[in-house]
Amino acid sequence: MPHHPEIETTHPDGSVEELREKVRRLCAAFPDEYWRETDRNRRYPQEFVDTLTAAGLLSALIPTEYGGLGLGLTKASVIMEEINKSGGHSAACHAQMYTMGALLRHGSRFLKDRYLPAIARGELRLQAFSVTEESAGSDTTSITTTAVRDGDDYLITGAKNWTSRIDESDLALVLARTSDKGTDKTRGLTLFLVDLREVRAGQPESLQVTKVRTMFNYATNSLVYDGLRVPADHVIGTVDDGFRYVIDGWNAERILLASEAIGDGYWFIERAVDYANAREVFGRRIGANQGVQFPLADAYMKVRAADMMRYEAARLFESGLPCGAEANMAKHLASEASWAAANTCLDTHGGYGFVDRFDVERKFRETRMFQVAPVSNNMIKAFVATKVLGLPRSY
Repeated sequence: MPHHPEIETTHPDGSVEELREKVRRLCAAFPDEYWRETDRNRRYPQEFVDTLTAAGLLSALIPTEYGGLGLGLTKASVIMEEINKSGGHSAACHAQMYTMGALLRHGSRFLKDRYLPAIARGELRLQAFSVTEESAGSDTTSITTTAVRDGDDYLITGAKNWTSRIDESDLALVLARTSDKGTDKTRGLTLFLVDLREVRAGQPESLQVTKVRTMFNYATNSLVYDGLRVPADHVIGTVDDGFRYVIDGWNAERILLASEAIGDGYWFIERAVDYANAREVFGRRIGANQGVQFPLADAYMKVRAADMMRYEAARLFESGLPCGAEANMAKHLASEASWAAANTCLDTHGGYGFVDRFDVERKFRETRMFQVAPVSNNMIKAFVATKVLGLPRSY
C-alpha cells in the first residue's frame, strides 16, 4: 500500500499511528473469509463487535472520567477507517460512535452517570438511532411519530424505518414530535434515550420490529411504536429542542462515515494494485498497461484529496468551530472517491471482480451506500450551493 507522508505529518502525534496499528492487529483476526460468511448469511458480526468493545475502541469518544478512552473525533475516525481498510465493515458498530455526541453534549448528568460507565465497560450497547420515517425521508422536520406526556412518562407512538441494530442494542436514541410545528419548523421535536432492556422486559408489545434485508449485510429494521413508555427524565436536553441535538450529531456522523469510505477507497486501490502487479496477460503484467495504471492513479488521488478534507473537518469539529460545510464536503468527496476506486478495482479484476472469493463484489456493494446515506450527495450539493455559495434555496 502506498505511504501517506503528507497526511501523517499533519498529525505528528505518534499515538495516531499506534492506534492504527492496534486496530489493524484486531482486524487481522477477522480475515476475508469471516466477512464473506457474515455477508452471505446476513449475519451480524457479533464476534468482531465484541472484540472491538473489549478493546475499548467503541468507547473511544467517552471521556476518561466515565471510563472511556477520551479520544477526539480525528482518532475515532481513524478507527473506522482502519476497519474498512482491513476489508471489514464498520457499519456493524459505527453508530456507537456518532450517537454518543448527543448524550455527551446534551444529556443530563443523571443519564451520563447512569449509562456512560456501563457503555465504556462494554456492558451496554448504544447502537440504534431511530429518526427516519418513510413519508418524511430526508425532511426530518416532517416526522409524525409522537411523544405524549403521561404523568412522569412519555408515550411514543408511530413508525420508523432504517433503524439499524435495534436487536443488537441495549439503548436507542428516538426522535419524536412533542408539540405542533410553529413558525420555526425545527421546533417541537424531542430526543429520547430509550432503555431497550426495560422495554423488552416490561412492555414488549409496545415495540414491533421487522427486519429489512438489504443488498449488503446491514442489520436494519422497520419499527412500530405503540405507546412505548419512556421516563421523562430520559429526555436528551430539553423538550422540543431535539432536532438541534440531532443536527449536532450529524456533523460527527458525516465525518466518521467519510472515514469509512476513505478506508474502502484505500482497500480497493490496494487490492487492485496487488492484482495488477500479479496478473499476467499477453506475456506481461496488466499493471504495465496505462489503461490500468491511469484509472488507478486517478482513483488514488481522489481518495487522498477526500482524506485531507476529512482531517480538516475533524479538526474544526474538535476545535468547536463551525464545520457543517466541511463535514458534508468530506462525506461527499469520500463517497465519490470510494465509488471511483470500487469501479476501478472491479475493472482491474475483470470477471474475477464478480467472484465472491476476491471480495471485490462485497465491498463494491457496501461502499455504494455512502453516496446515499446518511444523506444523499445531491442534498449535500444543495447545502453547499445555498449555505456556502449563497444561492437561493431549491426546497
